[in-house]
Amino acid sequence: MMAQKVMTMQLQMLFFTRSQFILKRTHWCYFLGLMCLFLLIHLSMGGCSKTEENKVIRLAHGLPTTHPVHEAIEKMAQHLAELSGDTMRIDIYPAEQLGTERELLQLLQVGTVGLAKVSCAVMESHAKEYEVLSLPYIFRDDDHTWAVLNGPVGRDILDSGEAISLRGLCFYDAGFRSFYTIDKPIHTPDDLAGLKIRVQESPTAKELVNTLGGSATPISWGELYSALQQGVVDGAENNPPSFYLSHHFEVARYYSLNKHSAVPDVVVVSMHLWNDLTPQQQQWLQQAADESVPFQRQLWEEVSNECLAKAEEAGVEVVRPNRKVFAEKIQPMLDEFREADPELAELLDRIENTR
Repeated sequence: MMAQKVMTMQLQMLFFTRSQFILKRTHWCYFLGLMCLFLLIHLSMGGCSKTEENKVIRLAHGLPTTHPVHEAIEKMAQHLAELSGDTMRIDIYPAEQLGTERELLQLLQVGTVGLAKVSCAVMESHAKEYEVLSLPYIFRDDDHTWAVLNGPVGRDILDSGEAISLRGLCFYDAGFRSFYTIDKPIHTPDDLAGLKIRVQESPTAKELVNTLGGSATPISWGELYSALQQGVVDGAENNPPSFYLSHHFEVARYYSLNKHSAVPDVVVVSMHLWNDLTPQQQQWLQQAADESVPFQRQLWEEVSNECLAKAEEAGVEVVRPNRKVFAEKIQPMLDEFREADPELAELLDRIENTR
């Protein structure tokens, strides 16, 4: 049954996001194509389906089932079932079964998927407010990070995508991102010179790497292992669990904890689904998401420490450079950011002033 659902979703994604069906040869083929499209829309529009007793919501993400974020999503699904008296259910599709994060946002916007977990970096091209969260060295420490994300600033950012059918429910901890490389460690920004560093599809992430002296190279998460293995890129940047659980440590043997940014993950709900829910169902869904956050943060810290230790045990050289040197290097980037957009500059001021 699950395989059939995945196949249905992948077929519809082919129709909606890639426009790869070409039906020009005969009227008969055109008619069959229209019938198939109608059937797929009927089966999966709205990001959920209804049985006699349950509302089933489809949630997709790109991480493996061993990742702490996946476990938090399972906890959210459990909370929702309990709160709703088993009248609402979340079916989870991990590991890019339904597409990359960028493709999942498109599926949310047409209502094919109800919920998705994506990086805030990928949200930048849809809602500019998310750009602020990708800026380097704007968070002083973990306490400051979560005072921002769980406060009014965080809520304003989560709401900023509603006009394009992307309402944020909650943030998940994705830790501080640092560089890992194949051939040499990164002690200072000068060590990045000439290196191709994989980044997410984020203008801010690209500018960060380029400002530090590297060459930003966007590659999807699912293709990164082979890109490292084949030398397409010289390194990447991410948090300890993603570095270890993805097995990237097998290829990239140097991990430099410069901790340049703390870009959170975000759980996003399609407005097609959200508007189809009753106020009570909306409350249950939001509460389930909120209650999964402390669990995810605690699990993240434990897994992060464990993964870093295991990477070292596997022979990875972990370097702890002076963060101040990197922060000074990117200051012009922050100055340009402030000048380019007064609204985002104000949002950045609110982050800095959060206690």
